[in-house]
Amino acid sequence: MFSKQQRFAPSRSTSEPGRTTAGRDRRLPAIASAGLAVLLVGACSGNGSPDDSRGGKSVGEAPARPEISVNLQGQGAAPGKPVLVKLARGELKDVKVTTGKGAVLGGAVSNDGRTWTSRRAAAPGTAYTVRATTADGGSAQATFATAAAEKVNKLELSPGKGTTVGIAQPVSIVFDNPVKNRAAVERALKVTTSNKTVGSWGWMEHYDGRTRIDWRPKEYWPTGTKVRLQAELNGIDSGATGGWFVRDYDMEFTIGTAQVVKVDLGTKKLTLLRDGKVVRSIPVSAGTPGGKKRSWGGTSVLMAKEGTINMNSETVGLGDAYNKMVDYSMRLTWSGMYAHAAPWNSAHFGNANRSSGCIGMSTSNASWLYSQVRAGDPFEISGPGHKGDPAPGNGFGEWNLSWQEWQTKSALS
Repeated sequence: MFSKQQRFAPSRSTSEPGRTTAGRDRRLPAIASAGLAVLLVGACSGNGSPDDSRGGKSVGEAPARPEISVNLQGQGAAPGKPVLVKLARGELKDVKVTTGKGAVLGGAVSNDGRTWTSRRAAAPGTAYTVRATTADGGSAQATFATAAAEKVNKLELSPGKGTTVGIAQPVSIVFDNPVKNRAAVERALKVTTSNKTVGSWGWMEHYDGRTRIDWRPKEYWPTGTKVRLQAELNGIDSGATGGWFVRDYDMEFTIGTAQVVKVDLGTKKLTLLRDGKVVRSIPVSAGTPGGKKRSWGGTSVLMAKEGTINMNSETVGLGDAYNKMVDYSMRLTWSGMYAHAAPWNSAHFGNANRSSGCIGMSTSNASWLYSQVRAGDPFEISGPGHKGDPAPGNGFGEWNLSWQEWQTKSALS
């Protein structure tokens, strides 16, 4: 039970101090409230029919002052709870709850007009103003502020805002801190598309051990799809050790041309298909079979075109096998598989798989492929000698799961 109550008297037009224009003493009665901050709503005077069931209004006098209570009060209210406004007598017309920055916490009045509940929870470290009006013209205002978050959870979004990506690109969110309240977080995430593409969220462990959730379509995206993510996370608790979310996120991107890169480890050939038609096939040399240097199989998604980068075998557990600058590098997994130029391996292009796990090709072919593909394009790798499919969190490996398997990874399944 709260130890204090807030009382808010309406503004009044008076002919003398302490008296209304009707000449009656309108001093406030004592009010009892259990666990709720009390607001008194003043109604404008005027004529109307009596309505004892809604607080009573006699002809020629102002209606009785109804009592409105708010469940949150003071300067250290607990965040993560919806704002609840209750009316003891009468009928609420509208309630508006706004933050100090002007954002509105939307909600709805109950069917009986006695209660208003916000659709979302109050966020940490936020000041709110409550303005309530009643059906008979009464109004009142109150303020409260929530306690600041002791720990904040932030996140990384992929793809970038406003980008155009390939047909296999998922919506991907990686959280800085663990997420235990996964169902609550997932309910706050909304993906809308221009063509009602079917898809589902799936939770996984990111390659570096962080919590991650991706939204993957049932099948590759249709070309031209407009995608929007609305993450209304502000005010949601991640759970133990995770901290609070203190902001919302909004991201839009577009799906580009339908391109698929097929790599056949048996024929040592890479083929780019666009809209289902072959654009070009080039000879390649993939990972050496029979050990740690094998390539991944299955489907990987082009994560980024990184250009010229240093590749050091010690960073991927291959000792001192190599340490060199590599051109036209196209990242496929977090564990270090790329497609790139490999002129030092030219004797094996189209003949043998003798790389340290990447898909190598001539500099001219790598330059051409680099200019054709974009992040989000799938690389479908088949044939003998690979080391299996990458895990969902190793790049965007979720395409190696069936649609049924993927759906089971939702916290709401």
